[in-house]
Amino acid sequence: MLFEGNIVHNTELQFTQIPQHIAIIMDGNGRWAKQRDLPRTQGHIAGVKRVEEIIDYAQSIGVKVMTLFTFSTENWSRPEQEVTMLMTIVKTVLQKKLKKLQDQNMRFQVVGRMDRLPEHLLKEFQYVIDETKNNDGLVMNLAFNYGARLEIIDAIKSITQSVVDKELAIENIDEEVVSSRLYTKNLPDPDLLIRTSGEKRISNFLLWQLSYAEFYFSEKLWPDFDIAEFQQALLDFQKRERRFGHVSAPEISK
Repeated sequence: MLFEGNIVHNTELQFTQIPQHIAIIMDGNGRWAKQRDLPRTQGHIAGVKRVEEIIDYAQSIGVKVMTLFTFSTENWSRPEQEVTMLMTIVKTVLQKKLKKLQDQNMRFQVVGRMDRLPEHLLKEFQYVIDETKNNDGLVMNLAFNYGARLEIIDAIKSITQSVVDKELAIENIDEEVVSSRLYTKNLPDPDLLIRTSGEKRISNFLLWQLSYAEFYFSEKLWPDFDIAEFQQALLDFQKRERRFGHVSAPEISK
């Protein structure tokens, strides 16, 4: 381990093999709060602090894109008070952290259905997107009011309309065309998916884009997912052989 400021760098990490796009399902905020007899909103606030720490470290080691599953289309079923508080927390954090995003040359964007979100949050999203659009550092990508099945349905509708309008021939529909109609069309597919809290499922998240990603499941609740655990996820990724559907190269006998 090496120290740099307040960060402990794991010397086993190969900085030439850092995943370029990391997607995270940040699970466990509510359980973290319950374990401490705190309101669920306190778990979300603790989770936000962890986001900032992980994003800062990711940028420092050369990660290009971080996609964070922040609010799913299924999360509307939660208590109204909790949903309202989540929206308020996100808006407040963006207002407070815009200068930091600018100072660190980060670009902010959001993927998901925007039609159901409150106007005040939509305006904040758009403001931060516009203010950071020319930055060329790490992309902080929030999946908000996001559901992968709905994303695929929207892509199918878009492609179908292009066929009806004679802008696209059916025989020309391929993976590239489908990818170009997804919410993430301007981003590379994730190399690594991390999910916290011990759950081992992807919960309607980036179903198309995760086709060849490596998965890392952590037992830690999101507010407890520290830099050391993040480094373990990266080390695990670096030990994998990414074959993309192919077989391993045969070993040459000596």
